[in-house]
Amino acid sequence: MTDLPRIHASGPMQNITDALQAHGAVIVEDLLDQDLLRRFNEELDVHLNESAQGDERGFVNAGVAAFFGDRTEHLAGLAAKSEVFATEVLTHPIYRAVCDEVLLPNCATYQLNLAHVLNRGPGGTPQPLHRDEDVWVHLAKPRPTIMLASVLALRDFTADNGATRVIPGSHLWDPQRRPTDAEAIPAVMKAGSGIIYLGSTIHAAGANTTADQWRRGMHISYSVGWLRTEENQYLSIPLEQVRTLPRESQNILGFGVHDAIAQRGGYLGTVDLADPVELIAAGKL
Repeated sequence: MTDLPRIHASGPMQNITDALQAHGAVIVEDLLDQDLLRRFNEELDVHLNESAQGDERGFVNAGVAAFFGDRTEHLAGLAAKSEVFATEVLTHPIYRAVCDEVLLPNCATYQLNLAHVLNRGPGGTPQPLHRDEDVWVHLAKPRPTIMLASVLALRDFTADNGATRVIPGSHLWDPQRRPTDAEAIPAVMKAGSGIIYLGSTIHAAGANTTADQWRRGMHISYSVGWLRTEENQYLSIPLEQVRTLPRESQNILGFGVHDAIAQRGGYLGTVDLADPVELIAAGKL
């Protein structure tokens, strides 16, 4: 195909999930309404300075630093830094509905895998094409759908300022097939829209060739509840802050138990053999 499928957020959810399963990715227009987008950006503004140098933090290793490049400003641990994220974006009905459709068949509960803002400055280089789910390289293929990911445009995404590039249909490719840049389509979209894609879909951030535009976007991904997540939420947000969040947010952040007993499985994540979310509610944790 020559473009990515586009569906407005007000359309039937089945249309979104059908397009996602067929093409591996779908642009959901106006995923965040303008009021939610404004309030979210206002909270982020406090933490982002759009410096000419980008982000100089220390990464876990040199490979990760090279992957993101030196012209990208990062903001991770969003649940601790943005109440709007923790209570409205993380649990957005569209994300919940799509996760229910594609992840729940393979788990008892799903969880936030990673959420971070990538503010890509002028001169930002393109990422290599990749599949997000390959972080779990030790999990043998073929395998079920284990991850759902998304990039939200917090400002307008254009081909020039580094819009995410996606290869539709690549989730169905033979693992040995190598992608080419010519196959990747930029997810051009206005602020508030987002591209939702499967963890098995090949994609990458594009180059920011503009002179003065910072391409602010947020990666947010969810994984099945029995996997170790990329971002350690238990240390990214203080427990006293977790106690103030709605129970739905606590569960998606991974503080609840993955209870697969009804599916003839086991349970993961207990404290004193109890569900930590229940202990928080009872004032015992």
